[in-house]
Amino acid sequence: MKKIILISILSVLILSCKSTNSATSTKVDSQSQTAIKGEWVISSVNYPGSEVIKVTSFDLADSKCFIGSKWKFVSMSNKGSLTLNSPSCTAYSTPITWFINKEGEFVLKILDEAKAKTVKSGYVLRVANQTEKSFQLVDQINVAGKMTAVVYQFDKIN
Repeated sequence: MKKIILISILSVLILSCKSTNSATSTKVDSQSQTAIKGEWVISSVNYPGSEVIKVTSFDLADSKCFIGSKWKFVSMSNKGSLTLNSPSCTAYSTPITWFINKEGEFVLKILDEAKAKTVKSGYVLRVANQTEKSFQLVDQINVAGKMTAVVYQFDKIN
């Protein structure tokens, strides 16, 4: 299954595909997962050309709406939640399911009101620069034929 992400450059739409097919490993990296349990906030979202490119993250909202969003990760159940709370964006909260595989990929499903087994699509991002207090999720998007990294910086709340 492929996930389509819409990106607009000024007034031009460009499509980017994100694969979430069976090629994604499901072997869990327990150490990496345990390290991110708890509550986190996204302190920044960065990518080249962010002043002219609009990225819709996770098919939910403009990537800049994720700055200040709160994320909760429960490593034992692979469940959690995300809450968008930026004053300039529409408020949104949803349960999630997630895991980190042995290849360092963060696999995410946004559940809304559905059960995880009925949600057939999700998102795969790379985990980078993981420490006790911070980590990054890196998405690769296609902007005008060039792969571009979108970096979500997470900082530990508690």
